[in-house]
Amino acid sequence: MVNDLHRRLHEQGYDEIRPAHGCVFRFIEPTGTRLTVLAEQSGLTKQAVGEVADDLERLGYVERLADPLDGRAKLIRLTDRGARSRATAVRIMGEIEAGWAERHGEDAVATLREVLEAVTDERVPA
Repeated sequence: MVNDLHRRLHEQGYDEIRPAHGCVFRFIEPTGTRLTVLAEQSGLTKQAVGEVADDLERLGYVERLADPLDGRAKLIRLTDRGARSRATAVRIMGEIEAGWAERHGEDAVATLREVLEAVTDERVPA
């Protein structure tokens, strides 16, 4: 699935996006998210997520701005390019799942999704 997603993202012109970038794209809120929150939600260290955010900022997918609730903190927010790439990835994932449903049945795909979400929830701290 991940390989198919990234192959198709590359075909859509997002050839710099790598699987490791998912720790930001998956958890970032539209108004922006603090690095510490992204790290907590992804189950990675602040340093690891910080490196990913630096890379995405350099590539033009995210920007850093002051947190209006705490001037000392920064929010990481998707740029227009980042939002478009995320929307493209969501569309592609829907297409991948639709293909699975055609081959294996909608109930099987729904069960797979439930199990994968449960497993993911188990490994990501609340």
